[in-house]
Amino acid sequence: DELLASAFDALEASYSSAWRQTSIDDVAGREKLFLAINIVGKVRDHLGAVLANGKLAQAELKELALTAERRKRFGLLS
Repeated sequence: DELLASAFDALEASYSSAWRQTSIDDVAGREKLFLAINIVGKVRDHLGAVLANGKLAQAELKELALTAERRKRFGLLS
């Protein structure tokens, strides 16, 4: 989804900008922002995998239904 991808991009850009603007003494702040940037990427990848797996499962179910329909039409059901 384009809107979701845009939201992830904006969030990552915001965290990156904040990370770059931390003071030299703010080690903990930089580490938290670094983790946040990486988590955004992991969540994006996970959602992409979930969507891809769901689409694959949907396509497999559709193919099974079509195969069953063809067998039924040609009297190949056991």
